[in-house]
Amino acid sequence: MADTGNAAFTPDEYLESLDDEEQMLHGHDGHTHGHDQPLEAGLTASPNDHACAYCGIDSPMCVVKCNQCSRWFCNAKNGTNSSHIVNHLVLSHHNTVSLHPDSDLGDTELECYNCGRKNVFLLGFVSAKSEAVVVLLCRTPCAQTKNPNWDTDQWQPLIEERQFLPWVAEEPSSEEKLKARLITPSQITKLEAKWRSNKDATINDIDAPEEPEEIPPLLLRYEDAYEYQRSYGPLIKLEGDYDKQLKESQALEHISVTWSLALNNRHLASFSLSTFESNELKVAVGDEMTLWYQGLQHADWEGRGYIVRLPNSYQDTFTLELKPSKTPPPTHLTTGFTAEFIWKGTSYDRMQDTLKKFAVDKKSISGYLYYKILGHEVVDISFDVPLPKQMSIPHFTQLNSSQSNAVKSVLQKPLSLIQGPPGTGKTVTSASIVYHLSKIHKDRILVCAPSNVAVDHLAAKLRNLGLKVVRLTAKSREDVESSVSALALHNIVARSAQGELKKLLKLKAEVGELSAADTRRFVKLVRKTETEILSKADVVCCTCVGAGDKRLDTKFRTVLIDESTQASEPECLIPIVKGAKQVILVGDHQQLGPVILERKAADAGLKQSLFERLISLGHVPIRLEVQYRMNPHLSEFPSNMFYEGSLQNGVTVEERTVTNSTFPWPIRSVPMMFWANYGREEISANGTSFLNRIEAMNCERIITRLFRDGVKPEQIGIITPYEGQRAYITQYMQMNGALDKELYVQVEVASVDAFQGREKDYIILSCVRANEQQAIGFLRDPRRLNVGLTRAKYGLVILGNPRSLSKNQLWNHLLIHFREKGCLVEGSLDNLQICTVQLTKRQPRRKQFQDGADFQFNMGMVPDMKEFTGGNEFDTQSLMSFGVPGMSNGFDSTFAQNNDFSSYLNNGYWDINNGGATPQVDENSNIYNSERQPLDANYANELDEQEDANEKSTSLSAKFGSLNI
Repeated sequence: MADTGNAAFTPDEYLESLDDEEQMLHGHDGHTHGHDQPLEAGLTASPNDHACAYCGIDSPMCVVKCNQCSRWFCNAKNGTNSSHIVNHLVLSHHNTVSLHPDSDLGDTELECYNCGRKNVFLLGFVSAKSEAVVVLLCRTPCAQTKNPNWDTDQWQPLIEERQFLPWVAEEPSSEEKLKARLITPSQITKLEAKWRSNKDATINDIDAPEEPEEIPPLLLRYEDAYEYQRSYGPLIKLEGDYDKQLKESQALEHISVTWSLALNNRHLASFSLSTFESNELKVAVGDEMTLWYQGLQHADWEGRGYIVRLPNSYQDTFTLELKPSKTPPPTHLTTGFTAEFIWKGTSYDRMQDTLKKFAVDKKSISGYLYYKILGHEVVDISFDVPLPKQMSIPHFTQLNSSQSNAVKSVLQKPLSLIQGPPGTGKTVTSASIVYHLSKIHKDRILVCAPSNVAVDHLAAKLRNLGLKVVRLTAKSREDVESSVSALALHNIVARSAQGELKKLLKLKAEVGELSAADTRRFVKLVRKTETEILSKADVVCCTCVGAGDKRLDTKFRTVLIDESTQASEPECLIPIVKGAKQVILVGDHQQLGPVILERKAADAGLKQSLFERLISLGHVPIRLEVQYRMNPHLSEFPSNMFYEGSLQNGVTVEERTVTNSTFPWPIRSVPMMFWANYGREEISANGTSFLNRIEAMNCERIITRLFRDGVKPEQIGIITPYEGQRAYITQYMQMNGALDKELYVQVEVASVDAFQGREKDYIILSCVRANEQQAIGFLRDPRRLNVGLTRAKYGLVILGNPRSLSKNQLWNHLLIHFREKGCLVEGSLDNLQICTVQLTKRQPRRKQFQDGADFQFNMGMVPDMKEFTGGNEFDTQSLMSFGVPGMSNGFDSTFAQNNDFSSYLNNGYWDINNGGATPQVDENSNIYNSERQPLDANYANELDEQEDANEKSTSLSAKFGSLNI
């Protein structure tokens, strides 16, 4: 995971990769289970102690014992896509097993012959060259070690297609399966949950299947802000409770700690990422943790601190900065420590407070924006403001035509959406808008984004324009260095401190803590200074959640939110309800959206951004049209597939071609290729992700060729959707890289999420998925593909299995595009040949792409997106428009008409020069500040009572959330 300042550990990759039935198996269904069979169906379980705890099959040849819980499970899939033993290992986070004494291999605990590691997700086998035996070896490092006695090149995992190999544990016969107890995926989930609280629970302890509580889907339009609050409030609570459960359930035991000192003389404790059992957590710099030691070598010790460094492609460790304490940490010890996250619900509390404020505070937002957000029909208006003669700013990046038109339009509109496809200069455009608004209105502007990295990037641009910029950060992040630390409020306070405050700051730095009286005085002086600094700023920059900070208790007329499509709607609303009269949302709904962990909340619509819902309401975004990143050959497919062919190229092929390159591109003038790799996917070491060894090996070969071509490590990025593959590629390159190992360490290997908004000269995309079921998991999401394809400037290599990927219509189109360009190849890197895999030239189905005419909403509700995405999980992204390969700068409308579909955006971005069709008004006019409809005071009282109840509820422990603050 790249160190982007806030690592978002995306929802469990193993679950994301599974079919609907498999999702249910892992407790992420969120749907009714009318298909559940009664528990008494089938025969009763076998009385044998070694019978499968799920279905009762007890054949010694077919069962495997989980060593961590001492339960037995069979190797039958029996209607699911994973065998019962593999299902249990994944759900329980267990990973060591033994075979039955009466099996062919006897009472054997599976372990690596060489190093003794027992994680079955790491184990595989090789043949001994001199004897007719097999040897169990772990995937890394032992299978990577050259040994003359073992044929390590033929290493195969013990688990394939989510089932143990038959010579390890046989699959039960059809007769045995018929006699087995019938158990459904949802019942398996319930049983595993029951075991967490009662280790002696059995299948008979599960209640009869119940219809799960229905979560009403979000609406497209709302009658008033109370209906809006009633819709979003429960989903925020659902997501918050899920996040709380995840974090508090993560006790990291037996971790090894490396100690060091920070510049402020506080102790730093670093520990490895591999201690985490789940990839579902959203972990951010500033999250609080408890670290403690209980052992024989030292008295019991406990300390608290904040995460100041996250794992990245160069190292897999977390670093915790400990708070000052009377009891110093046992820095002479490195093992035997335990760590836990301290969940704080500040993020979720601020979203709930925002919903209430939106409903009851008439001054929180202008009447025009209030009704627009609710989805009411409102007459479009324009501000009568003096426009600058030139939209471009002297001594700053000059704007192109679409950027200038966007700036001009935004200055006159109370609500603007700017869609910035990859490489089109969203940040430059946003900075120009803020600059002109500041000069026109002479008032402070609030600039936000969901992530700290995006906020810092935009703050740096604004500083370069000569504006007075203040960067507001959470208290927990004040010791974290960033590119704009000089702009941080707490640093400005320290630099400008005078008199008593200066003395107290010095005393605090020397002593570490102040007396109670000094602390009270210190806090009062700091708050006064902070207020003065914020009041004199031209621009205040913070995250969306950070906008709920009490230090920002004043009004902001203008709010700009960058990367707004990555924020959930309630998160986006936090800065808006600070008195906004003009709102600018910048983003791209064709790239990655908000990360919502709780599937029921996501399915109900929480993962739809405000940007997207406004588009669904008919608000057409202003689109930036010129991309300056990619070689035009690389931009052609994304432009046609995701942007109606509207992207123009601001760079030429010559400007993005390395003339002296010796890299074996199939077509020398077209620096891209899809290299067909036919390695099998394997379950990664944690049991919840995937890897592909052949693709990892070929990543190293590609990078080595690029190095020999003079390319530097920092110019290369490897993108993979799977954490298991990321970790394996990193390890494999360091162990097997043909050149200096330090070169490979410096190559960034990260997820699609970590690369959004960033670029590299060369990108290698490792797809990983290759299985008999043709499931491709994460890769189904068009937005992920769009981001992956649009990060490279000079060259793109995709590694994947075309047989698996071509079963998906979008990937099939991509493969056809590469074939038509002569860039779909197979074979060795030094002898690439045109790939002959059969592809189907499918006619695109209308409902799988965006079509404004048929995009109907029933009773104002968000549509069931499954109809548009072929039955996959609810996806709030705006679906793709279809374009013709070869049309890099234009959309072929004839082709669209012949194939019976058109763009949801009607091939249109805002007609900026529409002759002033929208009425111009003064922002103080009645239309602009129209009064809302009467508010329901009784309901407001109910909300207050409910809030009081929630404060007393332990289920809403409200302090600090995992979203960026």
